[in-house]
Amino acid sequence: MFFFLSKTLDLAFDPLWWCLVLAGAGALVLWRTQRQRLGRGLVGAGLAVLLLASSGPVARWLTFWVEADAPRTFRPDVTYDAVIVLGGAVDFSGLAEGEPTTFGDSVERLLAAQKLLQDGHARLAIVSGGAAWKGGPSDGALSVAQLAAFGIAPERLVAETSAQNTHDNAVEVAKLVRARGLTRLLMVTSAFHMRRAKGCFDAEGVAVDTLPVDYRMREPGTGRWLFRSEHLEASSQAVRELFGRLVYRLRGYST
Repeated sequence: MFFFLSKTLDLAFDPLWWCLVLAGAGALVLWRTQRQRLGRGLVGAGLAVLLLASSGPVARWLTFWVEADAPRTFRPDVTYDAVIVLGGAVDFSGLAEGEPTTFGDSVERLLAAQKLLQDGHARLAIVSGGAAWKGGPSDGALSVAQLAAFGIAPERLVAETSAQNTHDNAVEVAKLVRARGLTRLLMVTSAFHMRRAKGCFDAEGVAVDTLPVDYRMREPGTGRWLFRSEHLEASSQAVRELFGRLVYRLRGYST
């Protein structure tokens, strides 16, 4: 139930939908009532949201904000029992039967795990992520297959294939590490996602060191006020993550 609600509410936290709702409400007011000032105000507010979220400076500041507090406690002098890699690297929209797996912006999660394993910083990798659709291939299995293709021995790879969100990642990985008696753990995920992910593992009582990767904005920088679709996507991702943190804390899924 929470998975369905989280995907539905995801729209409510998207600036593009704020724009559409405000502009749509304004158009309805202009069409059905005489309240012209209110109607124009709602349409204007919708357009303002769209322009702000699509601007470079706003997107950069929002992205920097959600990444700046990503905890990094990786200890290079420790050999970890396992590196836990949270799913999200696979681009399911590009999957085709018989074709190589395609990866998105978060592939750095896998590349970091590969290096940690090859450099001897971790004995195992646990990749957690379920399928995008019922009966489809799982993120965990596809990612583990890619690590094996990189040259990592299969016996050093574990796929967790049922998690559908960050809360599930923590719950399912907690079962695996306890069953295997693994205690020295390192978690790898994207910087924007690390704070919420760490909170989920803390809530499950699993102590992990953290290594954030896939930084999108190391320095906030204002840049030029250009309006682009990629800026809108970056703003939307940051806003959804901020609301996600709030929802997870209210649900008790994260500390």
